Amino acid sequence: MTAPSPPAAPGRRSTREQAILAGPIVPAILRLAAPNALTVSVLSLQIVVETVYIGALGPQSLAANAYVFPFLVLMQTMSTGAMGGGVSSAVARALGARDMARARALVLHASLIAIGFAALFTVLMRGWGAAIYGAMGARGAVLDLALSYSDTLFGGVVALWLMNTLLSVVRGTGNMLLPTAVLLASAGLQMVLGYGLTQGIGPLPVLGIAGIGWATIVANGLAAAATVLFLVSRRSRVRPAIRGVRPSWPMFRDILRVGGVAIFFSLQNAVAVMALSAVIGAFGAVTVAGYGIAARLEMLQIPIVFGLGAALVPMVGMNVGAGQIARARRIALTGALLAGAITGAIGVTFALLPQAWSGLYTADPMVRAATADYLSRVGPSFAPFGFGICLYFATQGSGRILGPVLAAGARLALVLLGALAAISWGGDFIAVSWAVALAMTAYGLLAAAVLAFTRWRAPEERAAPVPTGRAAPAPP
Repeated sequence: MTAPSPPAAPGRRSTREQAILAGPIVPAILRLAAPNALTVSVLSLQIVVETVYIGALGPQSLAANAYVFPFLVLMQTMSTGAMGGGVSSAVARALGARDMARARALVLHASLIAIGFAALFTVLMRGWGAAIYGAMGARGAVLDLALSYSDTLFGGVVALWLMNTLLSVVRGTGNMLLPTAVLLASAGLQMVLGYGLTQGIGPLPVLGIAGIGWATIVANGLAAAATVLFLVSRRSRVRPAIRGVRPSWPMFRDILRVGGVAIFFSLQNAVAVMALSAVIGAFGAVTVAGYGIAARLEMLQIPIVFGLGAALVPMVGMNVGAGQIARARRIALTGALLAGAITGAIGVTFALLPQAWSGLYTADPMVRAATADYLSRVGPSFAPFGFGICLYFATQGSGRILGPVLAAGARLALVLLGALAAISWGGDFIAVSWAVALAMTAYGLLAAAVLAFTRWRAPEERAAPVPTGRAAPAPP
C-alpha cells in the first residue's frame, strides 16, 4: 500500500476530492467502500468471539449479555450510522463549499455532541439500569451480572462515542483507510483484552463479564486518542480548530439536523425486531426461536449496507456542497442499486437454501422449519430493503434526512399492522412472513419516491460565519 499523499492546501482540492467531484462514480464508490467492508467483517467476528468468551463463563453470563447487547448495538449505530453520519455530512458539505474554517470548527462541535450523548446514556443506564433490565425479564444472578457488565460499559461509553465521532470526521473528508486501520487495531486489541480480563490471564484480574466492558472502554479510548493524533497532524485534511472558536448553535444544528433525526432510524430497526418477536410469541417458543435466527440475517443487512453507505455520505455531501446536485443524486441512486443487488443476492440465496443459515445455530428440525418459512418468503425482499437503507445513508450527505427516516417509520408501521392483521384474520406464521415481505418491498418503493420527489439544494451563497473570539482576517 502506498503512503497517502499530503493533504492539499486549504484553498485547493485534494486528489481524493477531485475524484469524488469529477471522477467515474462506480469505481469511486467501490474504492471508498472496500475498506468499510473489511471493517464490517472484522467487527462481526469480534462480536462472535466475545460471545464465545462470555459463553465460557456459563449460561447466566450469556443471559446477562443478551439483555445488555441490544443497548451496546444501539450505541454503535447511533454514534456511527446516525450521529456519525451527520458529522460526516456536515464536514463533507463544508469541504465541497471550500469552507475550510467551518470544517475545522465542526470537529469541536461534533466532539461536544458526542460527550453530551455519552453523558446522557451514562446517567440513564447507570441510574435506571436495574429497572430497565428488570422490565425486560432479568432476575436474580442474571440481573446482577447484567448490571456488572452494563455499569462498567456505560461508565466509560464516552470513549465509544468519541472514537466513532472523530472517525466520522475523517470519513467526511473521503478518507476511509484511516478509520479502517483504527477500527481493525481497536477490534484486535478488544478481543485480546476481552479474553484476558474475563479469564484473568497473567497479571490481569479475573473480571468475568465486566471484563468485556473494560476491554471495550480501553480499546475505544486508545482508538479515539490515535484519531486525535491523526487529526492534529499534517496528514489530516481537516485539522481541528479550537482556539478562538466559540460553540455556535448553527454549527450544532448543521450536525443535528441530520444526525438527530437519523437516531430515530436506529431506534426503528431495533423496535421492529423486538415488537415483531412479541407478536410472533403467540405462535410458541419454537416459532419465536426460528424467527430470531432469521432476524439475525435480516439485521445483518444493515452493517453490510453501511459499508457502501458510509462511502456515499462524503461523496454526496461534497457534490452537494459544490453545487453539483444532479451528480449527487446519481451517486445516491447508483450506490443504492449496488446495495440492493448485494442484499438481494444474499436474500435469494438463503430463501432457496434456508437450512444453510439455520444450521449454523441449531439442529432442531422444527426451529429450522420455522426459519425456512420466514426466509423463503422474506429473503427476496432483502433487495428493496437494502436499497432503502442505502438511500437513507446517501441522503445523510444531502442534509435532507427526514424523508428516508419517515419511510423507515412507515415500514415499521406496515410490519406491525400487517402482522397484527394477519393474526386477527386467523393467519399463521407464514401469513405474518408475507406481511413483513410486503412491508420491506413498500419501504424500498417509498425510499425511491423520497429520492425522486425531495428537492436537494446547494448551500446558500454564504453559510453562517464561524464564531470566533476575534475579528475574521481580511480575505486574500
